[in-house]
Amino acid sequence: MTRPIPTRMTHSHQGELVVFLIGMRFNQPWRVRSWLPVFLAMPRMLTELSKDPESGLLGFRLTFGAGGPLIVQYWDSHEKLYDYASAPASEHRPAWTAFNRRARTAAGAVGIWHETYLVDRAESMYVGMPPAGLALATSAVPVPSGADRARTRLQDGRTGNRG
Repeated sequence: MTRPIPTRMTHSHQGELVVFLIGMRFNQPWRVRSWLPVFLAMPRMLTELSKDPESGLLGFRLTFGAGGPLIVQYWDSHEKLYDYASAPASEHRPAWTAFNRRARTAAGAVGIWHETYLVDRAESMYVGMPPAGLALATSAVPVPSGADRARTRLQDGRTGNRG
């Protein structure tokens, strides 16, 4: 288990920042053959991306909610995200093709969704915990003197993301 950092930390990142949310909903949980292949495709994609430092994927976090799994992904470029999604040799293409085929034969059994955000500025705070979220995907740095309020960090750009 990663040890917590007792001091106040924030993230630091220069350049483009993209937050990509992708989720899945088990509309008909009893139809395991319809949703399990969709569910198992994402780890293969994340492994492929994580092994390639040039992919643009900075990091990700998997969570589970009432509707199903949600993955928060951090990217250094929206172009790299789109390039990956459309690359014929990537894990994404066969997964997307298989999902569409299953959706035709088992309509409504599983749903997927995504949202893409181009982030101009981002503010973060981590206290008494190891790097997480954006700080884990980029870099964790101590909160500078005079930037102890979220409003200050977001407005003056001394910490956090600056495009």
